[in-house]
Amino acid sequence: MSRPTPTPRMPKPGPFPVRTSTTEETSAGGVVVDFDTSTLDVAIIARINRAGRLEWCLPKGHLEGHETAAEAARREIAEETGIIGSVLAPLGSVDYWFSVSGNRIHKVVHHFLLRATGGSITVENDPDCEAIDAAWVPLDQLPSTLSFANERRIVAAARSHIASLQSDPR
Repeated sequence: MSRPTPTPRMPKPGPFPVRTSTTEETSAGGVVVDFDTSTLDVAIIARINRAGRLEWCLPKGHLEGHETAAEAARREIAEETGIIGSVLAPLGSVDYWFSVSGNRIHKVVHHFLLRATGGSITVENDPDCEAIDAAWVPLDQLPSTLSFANERRIVAAARSHIASLQSDPR
């Protein structure tokens, strides 16, 4: 017995979604480590997402003017966590898509490994007031603390760099 060929369904007439534009955004941030702690503490921030949920994440933000990604990472980490750091190595980039007010955003975030060189943990200097809290978290606890899988992968890349730094006698 042969089966009937399904009739293709035509879309219902009516309003069609308006085609949205795409905006490209570039940000930088990273993993800033206090190498003077036995647990290799890392400064992270908490923020409330658009759905009202708390997210713990790596500090990051947009590049400004003619700054490089590494310069933006240092500045953003200082603004969002209060911690001053020196860049040790690039850790890679992640990209993702999201929508705001009908506009599609394609965001690329460049991450770096930094050594904490000064400052005090605080969100008081965050000009955007996006960070509601900042905390030092032991490196080993980051996988269970960070909200995003792509940031957990960045931390995994940081671990291999940290291991090589600690084994290098220089």
